[in-house]
Amino acid sequence: MGDDKFDGLFMTVAQQAGGIDPLFDAFFGFLRRKTDYYSGAGDLSKAEQTMQGAFARHKQAYQKDNEEKEAKDAKTAAKRRADEAARMKVIEEEKAAAAAPPGRFEEVVDEPAKPEPSVAAAAAGAPAAEGAPAAEEESKGAKPVHNGGQTDKYRWTQTLGDLNVFIEVPPGTRAKALDVKITNTKLQLGLKGQPLMIDGDLHARVKGEDCFWTVEDNKIINLTLQKVNAMEWWNRVIVGDPEIDTQKVEPENSNLSDLDGETRQTVEKMMYDQRQKQMGKPTSEEQKKQDMLAKFMEQHPEMDFSNAKMS
Repeated sequence: MGDDKFDGLFMTVAQQAGGIDPLFDAFFGFLRRKTDYYSGAGDLSKAEQTMQGAFARHKQAYQKDNEEKEAKDAKTAAKRRADEAARMKVIEEEKAAAAAPPGRFEEVVDEPAKPEPSVAAAAAGAPAAEGAPAAEEESKGAKPVHNGGQTDKYRWTQTLGDLNVFIEVPPGTRAKALDVKITNTKLQLGLKGQPLMIDGDLHARVKGEDCFWTVEDNKIINLTLQKVNAMEWWNRVIVGDPEIDTQKVEPENSNLSDLDGETRQTVEKMMYDQRQKQMGKPTSEEQKKQDMLAKFMEQHPEMDFSNAKMS
């Protein structure tokens, strides 16, 4: 039986009792009048032991829940600090890029080397092209900045597992002045009493209960959205907003070691297939089919396979 089965009933009783002590008085009064809790035990000490046993079990459960909550809060705080460090890095890089002199692209004559495949390319589903021009022709959307983009209302970044959305608000804005609602499929955000700044359907589903937001320096809202599909790069945050080209995302390869076994195996397979395509070699599935055909041919030398085609 789940702990929460009678929560609705108990909540009603607790509200009517008006406090913990009156609630206990009412409950034990019920046991005394309507059950054999006291009389059936024979020895009243057994009734007391039953109560103490229940208390001990739920004390232990509370301690465990509290430890898990503290661990989750610590993880959230660490992520928030990491996100802030990443945000400051973005700002510094943007400042450095703005101050840097323009490059002399007319002097570049060497063809750039093909990048090594990464989790980014694999998860983005980037096709293996024979040359750069083909990739350029298939490119859609703006070039991502830190795997995200910017609209007239916000800027955003992402990893395979989550997104961060940064919205500027008037200086001095406090959390209690904001109206933020995050569901699995929708985002609504604005200042209380004013039209919403963001109101739309999310590009894909998120884990609404794991999403959170903070106000940084009383002027920037930082939303953290946890993706349901941790193997997909988003090309936008809100349906209808400007899109980025997910074929150009550049995540950290170190994230591969953070994936669970099944997901990591899938990503490694995708990366292997991408390398094979870039080298004009068969993918793992194609190689499997070729091996099966070769084995069948070996077992049936009397058959003519000259016109056999792999599909």
